[in-house]
Amino acid sequence: MRNSTLCYMEKDGCYLLMHRVKKKNDLNQDKWIGIGGGFEEKESPDDCLLREAREETGLTLTDYCLRGIVTFVSDRWETEQMFLYTATGFEGTLTDCEEGTLEWVPIPAMYDLPIWEGDRIFLRLLEQEAPFFLLKLTYEGDTLTEAILDGHALSL
Repeated sequence: MRNSTLCYMEKDGCYLLMHRVKKKNDLNQDKWIGIGGGFEEKESPDDCLLREAREETGLTLTDYCLRGIVTFVSDRWETEQMFLYTATGFEGTLTDCEEGTLEWVPIPAMYDLPIWEGDRIFLRLLEQEAPFFLLKLTYEGDTLTEAILDGHALSL
């Protein structure tokens, strides 16, 4: 199982999103997602989050919160356990990212962008200030076939 982090940095009613258009063989190709990535050897979730934020944005996170754990199951990709964060404090200067284009997007407008169906579920949970949650998302190809939130199946 692969472990990763994903963070939605918030400022002035916007999330910092990455349009994944630069990396070859990217399972997120052309999607809009938060920032983050896979764990390196001996990293904790917080270590990974801070490193990925610095590498992808040039910013240092100063105020962040673990909001949930999302498990992705797919018929195409290795199972992934993702530690989902939000961040409201950061310092530094935003830099270009070699994996995609970074853009501050108003939170309501992000639902009009090409995002994964499962992301819509956890983004709504973030918006609703839901307590810490466990979410399992199962995909067949690019199609979301099952979503289980805190042990309960959701209607798709």
